[in-house]
Amino acid sequence: MERTQNNRPPRARLSSVANSIRVLTSFSGVENELGITVLASRLRLAKSTVHRLAATLTSAGFLEQNSDTGKYRLGVALFELGALVRRRMDVANEARPKLRELLEKTGETVQLGIVDHESVLYVYEMESRYAIRMAAAVGGRAPLHCTAVGKVLLAFQPPEYVKQIAGNGLKGYTQKTITRRDELLGMLVEVAARGYAIDDEESEPGLRAIAAPVRNHTGAVIAALGVAAPVQRMTKKVMQDCVPDVIATAAAVSARLGYERRRGPVE
Repeated sequence: MERTQNNRPPRARLSSVANSIRVLTSFSGVENELGITVLASRLRLAKSTVHRLAATLTSAGFLEQNSDTGKYRLGVALFELGALVRRRMDVANEARPKLRELLEKTGETVQLGIVDHESVLYVYEMESRYAIRMAAAVGGRAPLHCTAVGKVLLAFQPPEYVKQIAGNGLKGYTQKTITRRDELLGMLVEVAARGYAIDDEESEPGLRAIAAPVRNHTGAVIAALGVAAPVQRMTKKVMQDCVPDVIATAAAVSARLGYERRRGPVE
């Protein structure tokens, strides 16, 4: 029989995960605090098992224990995760109509991505109607250092995060991919200053793309949107012509999220 490192079979490990989920979903707005005895009775599990699960969930922040009653309630970690999901949903919902306008204007595939686990995670996309087009699936991932969306996202991350990405190694996907740390840092400074990034066959041969940042009400860059197309249609001139449209679309989505661009002093 296959065993895990702690000599427990995989089914037992999966059972623990399932029971942990059952513990978390036992809480409701009516009963926001529950004790071990009640949980054990409802879940038909031994008190020792529920106590062990509760202790593990508490250490991870998914549960909190009331020091006065000893009962448990849902923890802040769940709120933080929910906020992340809500943020992604809000960005995608607000971007959808503007991305459709950008697709109709350019005729090319449009994308919306966020940073997730040291890569780009695409949370929304609309494909071009051309037979030969850039394909991108929702939930798909891409590198940060050589895609247009990724460059924009990386340009607005904390220095420690950028250092970590560079330290993990900058994989070369084509002959044009930036693989040197100093060159990457210089490029990111330029991207942040001009407000957009391009991918000129750096992530994939025959592909060009443009992307710009999406900001929330605080001004923080929480996503990036862009246009991608085969080089046969997106010549360098066409790519530069698309830049204002991409920037304008990102600005429109940012405005829908409550971002107000600060204006400098009147001269």
